[in-house]
Amino acid sequence: MGLSTEQERQAVAQLRDSREAIRRELAKVIVGQEEVIEQLLICLMAGGHCLITGAPGLAKTLLVRSVAQVFHLGFQRIQFTPDLMPADITGTEILEQQEGGHRMMQFVKGPIFSNVILADEINRTPPKTQAALLEAMQEHQITAAGKRYPLEEPFFVLATQNPIEMEGTYPLPEAQLDRFMFNVMVDYLPHEQERAVVMQTTAAKPEPIQPLFTGEDVQRFHDVVRRVPIAEEVADYAVRLAAASRPHRDGTPAFVNDWVSWGAGLRAAQTLVLGGKARALLSGRVHVAFEDIVALAAPTLRHRILVSYKAEAEGVSVEDVIARLLETVPKNV
Repeated sequence: MGLSTEQERQAVAQLRDSREAIRRELAKVIVGQEEVIEQLLICLMAGGHCLITGAPGLAKTLLVRSVAQVFHLGFQRIQFTPDLMPADITGTEILEQQEGGHRMMQFVKGPIFSNVILADEINRTPPKTQAALLEAMQEHQITAAGKRYPLEEPFFVLATQNPIEMEGTYPLPEAQLDRFMFNVMVDYLPHEQERAVVMQTTAAKPEPIQPLFTGEDVQRFHDVVRRVPIAEEVADYAVRLAAASRPHRDGTPAFVNDWVSWGAGLRAAQTLVLGGKARALLSGRVHVAFEDIVALAAPTLRHRILVSYKAEAEGVSVEDVIARLLETVPKNV
């Protein structure tokens, strides 16, 4: 397997050449946040879902909408609130009168039937409604009244959430968290960039974003990403990095046993490898390097590792655990 056909080589060239064009289009409305944009693009190219965490007012919603415009994909925004019901997301059956006076149940599709779903402030709704996304995220389908309805392809859930300690938020279930490829952190901008945002948003309206791709392009990128070769020792490093986060197992570092209650599962290693392939292509390479795995460790692991009460008491964060893992786990054994 590899990138051998002419169509695949064209897709690789298109990805490489379009990276700066994507950034230019997004720069019309988004200032800074280069690392956030890169991680979001990697997630989309790999066909994964993304959780975007940050305080209110940091342009999380604007970023997702702008990315959907660049890729010319259908977009639906769902504002998650405490009274949102599962049927408000997936759709519901209603009784309709047909010609001749007959009545029959008709399924009315919900906003989940689009390419890019912005689940805005996903942690402001109770777990029952959060769970309505699980089947859609994993199977790309929903079930209503015993019938299965496939979703449009490509399909992405890009969910924003406010920091969990804020009032009126609910922690996401671990099973749902694991289905997000990345947890991308959006932080406050440096002073110069924040000033640029103020100047830009209080002046004339920005130029409209121009679409650069189609849905068919995105699906082709997914196929190309999966065909990027990876050396066995690089894949082995990804597996060992994820495994080292699991406490009380053979070979687990002592600090993990002290600081971690629950470690990353198999999906973490799969994400590191698949994300590494997408990052390599976006960087103009056709092979995965150790640097790709290291660069994606934080967004891959931060929502899959649960720190212990002891770690919290000692002021140790999940970011500290990930940094220590990168220092401890050797790249070659």
